[in-house]
Amino acid sequence: MYEIWLTLNILYELGLQYLPVVIGTALLWLALMAVAAARGRADWGAALKPAIAIAVVVTAITFFVTPGMTQSSFANMGYWVDWGNLLLYAAAFGAVGGALAWPVAAMMRRA
Repeated sequence: MYEIWLTLNILYELGLQYLPVVIGTALLWLALMAVAAARGRADWGAALKPAIAIAVVVTAITFFVTPGMTQSSFANMGYWVDWGNLLLYAAAFGAVGGALAWPVAAMMRRA
């Protein structure tokens, strides 16, 4: 239980440290959504497949690259919390990638 609490504290501190990046990414997503909606005839349903594909690719890349970026390795991950954190970090980056790709794909696939 301590490891989970420690992880939540680390995520909170990282969120505060990178708050401008988080806000900038959210503003970029809102701008992309506004542009896609304003251009009209965007096919949001058909754009889900490419957005999900991009999310999966970003998740996989993040999963395999993150240990090396943190000067660690898969061999150093001996506890389930480590694997859970890595998987959730990768899924979060994948979700952001998919969310940013969705309005772009919607603009490219007009109804």
